[in-house]
Amino acid sequence: MPAIPRPAPPGQRPSRSPRAVAARPPRRASTHAALLSALVTLLCQRAAVAQQDTVAPNQDSTLLPEVLVVAAAPLPGIGVASDLVPYTVQTVRGSELGGARAGNLADYLNRHLAGVNVNDIQGSPFQTDITYRGFRASSIPGVPQGLSVYLDGIRVNEPFGDVVSWDMIPEAALASASLVSSANPAYGLNTLGGALAMTTRSGLDSPGFTADLSYGSHARRRADLSGGVRSDGGWHAFAAGTLFQEHGWRDHSEGRLGNVFAKAGYAGASSSWDVSVLHGRSTLTGNGLVPSYRAADGGTLPELYQSNRRAVYTYPDQTRNQVTQAALNARHWFDDKTSAAALAYVRNSRRDTANGDVNPDYEAYAEDCEDGFDADGSPRGGDCGMTRAEGAALHPAVLNTSHMRQQTVGMALSLARETERHVLNAGLTLDRSRLTYSQYAQPASFTDDRGVVADPAEANALFSGVSGNARTLGMYLSDTWTLTPSTFLTASARWNHVTVSNTLRNSDGSEQPRESFTYRRLNPALGLAQKLGSGVTVFGGYAQNNRVPTVLELGCADPERPCRLPAGLQADPYLKQVVSHSYEAGVRWQPRPHTEVTASLYRIDNHDDILFLRAPNTQLGYFANFDRTRNQGLDLTARHRLGAVTLRLAYSYLQATYQSAGALAAGERTIDIRPGMRMAGLPRHTLKLGADWQPVAGLVLGADLVAVSGAVSSGNEDGLRSDPQAGAAPKTADWSTPGYATINLRAAYQVSKRFEIYARVANLLDRRYETYGQIANDVFPGGSLVRPHVAPGDAASALFVAPGAPRSFWLGVVFRM
Repeated sequence: MPAIPRPAPPGQRPSRSPRAVAARPPRRASTHAALLSALVTLLCQRAAVAQQDTVAPNQDSTLLPEVLVVAAAPLPGIGVASDLVPYTVQTVRGSELGGARAGNLADYLNRHLAGVNVNDIQGSPFQTDITYRGFRASSIPGVPQGLSVYLDGIRVNEPFGDVVSWDMIPEAALASASLVSSANPAYGLNTLGGALAMTTRSGLDSPGFTADLSYGSHARRRADLSGGVRSDGGWHAFAAGTLFQEHGWRDHSEGRLGNVFAKAGYAGASSSWDVSVLHGRSTLTGNGLVPSYRAADGGTLPELYQSNRRAVYTYPDQTRNQVTQAALNARHWFDDKTSAAALAYVRNSRRDTANGDVNPDYEAYAEDCEDGFDADGSPRGGDCGMTRAEGAALHPAVLNTSHMRQQTVGMALSLARETERHVLNAGLTLDRSRLTYSQYAQPASFTDDRGVVADPAEANALFSGVSGNARTLGMYLSDTWTLTPSTFLTASARWNHVTVSNTLRNSDGSEQPRESFTYRRLNPALGLAQKLGSGVTVFGGYAQNNRVPTVLELGCADPERPCRLPAGLQADPYLKQVVSHSYEAGVRWQPRPHTEVTASLYRIDNHDDILFLRAPNTQLGYFANFDRTRNQGLDLTARHRLGAVTLRLAYSYLQATYQSAGALAAGERTIDIRPGMRMAGLPRHTLKLGADWQPVAGLVLGADLVAVSGAVSSGNEDGLRSDPQAGAAPKTADWSTPGYATINLRAAYQVSKRFEIYARVANLLDRRYETYGQIANDVFPGGSLVRPHVAPGDAASALFVAPGAPRSFWLGVVFRM
């Protein structure tokens, strides 16, 4: 889609320099106060980047092209034109997330942005595992998180595990979302591969009321409502809410959520402020992986997924989330070139889970005693740790429940100044987090369809727990220096100081001694952008950033006291912080207003990466520093408008490898890592093609294709399907997940100025595909529970997969006034 000129949004102040655009609110008129009041009432009954991406103000929108401006950090400042920065920025406007364009934010990122891939490990549209250049922003605890995520300058990576609750992002309120590449230090901790920075709308830029209602396959219902008002005196208000509910396409996969976002404030001639509140609740089901086929003599046998695409391995697997956040933003302009901004916020979140799983003791017993027992009850073929009678007394299932409470308070100050040759942005952030976490386990049994029912006669015992806090201080400085009219040097640095303190609780309720760890790091970045003429700009740079160990990782970091994921916290010895060194070079080409091409090469070396390693002679593991990993590749994007048709392309090549030797824990396997071995779950090639056609006024037809190459399955990185046994030949197998391609269609018709209807079709050809694979023991081979104390069993190695959704249809309407 070509750049479409549009007037500057409210809050935008023109700069005398073509490099920069800064924010300053004008005064606007309003006519919808009563409407907003009704909207807020309705939403209540039903249930960053400040100035990150804007356009340069212009007097004549028919003559001047759009200029995309990006911020130097997740706080308000003076932005720089995107073609002058030495890294890649991909931007999504909030208006592109609704209607026919996408099901939600993750869906849009997966279909359009280069370098982005989504693994449907949980099977829920709002519990996704998003990767960018091989780095994750995931809702799954225990997964190494390498992307930072911001909402209006507030970091929403939760303190426990750095997880991201995608269900608590107020999508109906988003004005923009920008994916910034590289280990940019100005974006703070965890920005190893990049940052996703989102901003919300206000009554200044979004007056009026909008309702987006849709219904479709799997009884998926969604309503997005938003409304804003503004007055001549500078006052403004905005509210938005989302309601979502579905039966889910897999068995036992119901889900629902609701969130509401409200903002009110004042914009004067030189000062502005606003107060915002976010509240959301959800109950989502993530049924995870399901066995596809298992090992057998001479080959493999089909398993549960092959016979029933919608099946789940065990259930329930339910997560209840709740988030409440309040924030105050203020900004003052001292003159046309200098401004200061302040942010203060408090964020409370809670997460409660209930997961029905195979009892790990029973699973180990079924594997070790697979040869059965002799008549006297002794194990046949060796010692499996218990007698027949002891094995018979084991519960095959366990119901795990967890309760997490987190509170974060923070403040930030920023100062921006533009001179003849420099655009300076500086800032200070201070955050303090407190959390408590408890996990309980209750013995249980399986129903005929593998549902887990707790035994009421057995106690719900504490398995592990932790309480602690983290304090983070950051200071950054960024400068874009105009060396010549066509040469721009960007330099930045950030100093981080983090203290993490934990008190672990044992299963008997006793507490271990309190531990406290301090991490410090100064991270620099330097890059250059050079305009060559004819719309060509070349850029390149180096950046460094760090990630400190989370409470979850520190709580399971002792090889002498290993644990299972995502369960027990056993000990918290010291772990080093992860440090990433990022190199990127590329070219941007815009020969005409409706054509643009961007290509970039990158290499990111991660030192002291934190991985889950196998403890010797056990099925347990622990987090430890891994000397070095590497993510490198190529991203290519192109967009061209040809009459009534807009074409787009995004291609990514990713080579994510281990660069050191070690023993990695993956499911029930131990992988002997060798330098150059590929990481699991990350496809090497990803191709995204799209086209939008406007045959007549008011009608838009679109299609896109997402093609993904095969990916290594977790536990099969070394080409084996089980750990080598003494005196036996290794059992080799290529159990990687195959590549796939899906086609999606969409259509929208503008019936009138206020009314639009649309339709979407996902996976048009009903392609059967898998987005992730992992080797694990299957205790339901052939659909029957292994019972080795009755007869010889076979807890066989199996490939568990994350199924992709089948063909789905949705219809919707959009009403505006």
